[in-house]
Amino acid sequence: MFGLEPHVLLLLIACLVAACAFEFVNGFHDTANAVATVIYTNTLRPWVAVVWSAFWNFIGVLTGGIAVAMGVVYLLPVESLVDQNVYHGIAMVGALIMAAIIWNVGTWYYGIPASSSHALIGSILGVGIAYSFLPDSNNAAVNWGKAGETGIALLVGPLFGFSLTIVMMFLLKRFVKNKSIFKEPHKRKPPPLWIRLILIATCTLVSYFHGSNDGQKGVGLMMLILIGIVPTYFALDHSKNPLDMRDSLVKVEQVMQKVNVNELGTKDRESVANIKVQTNSLDSIFAGKTHVSQLPQNARFEIRKAILLLNDQAKKIQSSDKVSLSTNDRDTLKGGLDTMKGFTDYAPWEVLVAVSVSLGLGTMIGWQRIVKTIGERIGKEHLTYAQGASSELVAAAMIGASTSYGLPSSTTHVLSSAIAGSMVANRGIKNLNPQMVRNIALAWVLTLPVTVALAGGLFLLFRAILPS
Repeated sequence: MFGLEPHVLLLLIACLVAACAFEFVNGFHDTANAVATVIYTNTLRPWVAVVWSAFWNFIGVLTGGIAVAMGVVYLLPVESLVDQNVYHGIAMVGALIMAAIIWNVGTWYYGIPASSSHALIGSILGVGIAYSFLPDSNNAAVNWGKAGETGIALLVGPLFGFSLTIVMMFLLKRFVKNKSIFKEPHKRKPPPLWIRLILIATCTLVSYFHGSNDGQKGVGLMMLILIGIVPTYFALDHSKNPLDMRDSLVKVEQVMQKVNVNELGTKDRESVANIKVQTNSLDSIFAGKTHVSQLPQNARFEIRKAILLLNDQAKKIQSSDKVSLSTNDRDTLKGGLDTMKGFTDYAPWEVLVAVSVSLGLGTMIGWQRIVKTIGERIGKEHLTYAQGASSELVAAAMIGASTSYGLPSSTTHVLSSAIAGSMVANRGIKNLNPQMVRNIALAWVLTLPVTVALAGGLFLLFRAILPS
């Protein structure tokens, strides 16, 4: 399969199974947050709730696009993504998967709502930083621009979740006359029908947006595996003809010819020269080709490499204040690059289905520990109907907004913060359970450094013991 040696094929299968295991763990670790309120308030029976949530997670992955997935992929330096050595790819994906799973399972075991998003992103950053220590890395570490956007999204989400839930609880108390929604759920009786429908709706929204955001991280992870271990086969979207990008390539070349290199500094000149190298490389690959069958399989990887390096250098030119291009030329350049990136930024339907099924199955197992934490341990009082509905509505809105901007979001941290905000709205800051809040905060603080160190160490170990 894919022309791989038997032992490499086994390693590929092992990595893909591990990626599915990560999404499975993500399902019972993170999605418990989505079903916590409907289970705790007796709105739905537990198995009905988790099956319902699993279904909407599945739909979320299939329809959520791949913007977040590609954001995860491009946290790594471009140089590590255009390395054709299969064993280097195995070292990379093996290290980050193992680190993320170890942390996820450990925090789940102790019932602490830690973030699978943080675990995966920390693992990717760890691999990127460790990569910079290698002699052939050219000091490339992490795409810090993308890492900064990701960090801000993960930080802002919980803060907004906490604040907006307080506001929503205030509005509910002000305008809802039926005070039954502010009471502790009866242990055996379901809530009134109208409250029940609201809670089911908010659970559905959180489940869907969790799938569209967290599921995309799994898609990104799977693509890292496939591109890292089988680069020639998965380098480009097989549903598209690479020869169709020639018009976009011509547009990019025409715009770059208008750049006056005499006005530029040393670094910008280097970027322009590198862009020319990559466009010439693509021109030579496409020269004389009239049908896709004339392209050698290895040419697909070379095309991918050229596109990624071209886009990386073009971003530097676009952001330089020394480059004098008209608005129309900048739009033409961006449009051409975006079209070309459409050939590299993709995910096969098989990957989407594998991640969807893994996430959905994981949702149906192991939810009890996190549900109890969400319902009883964040605050000093049990969760009320109003708190559950307002927390999940805010969480769904925050996760949906992050997905629309192609940014990862932590379902766990957003919802936990929203629950905490609802507790504060009810009876003030003293209503929070300090020990559990400390545990959640500690997990939040430790996740990145622990997974960075763990993934980085595993990566260097694997690079040392695997063939170079």
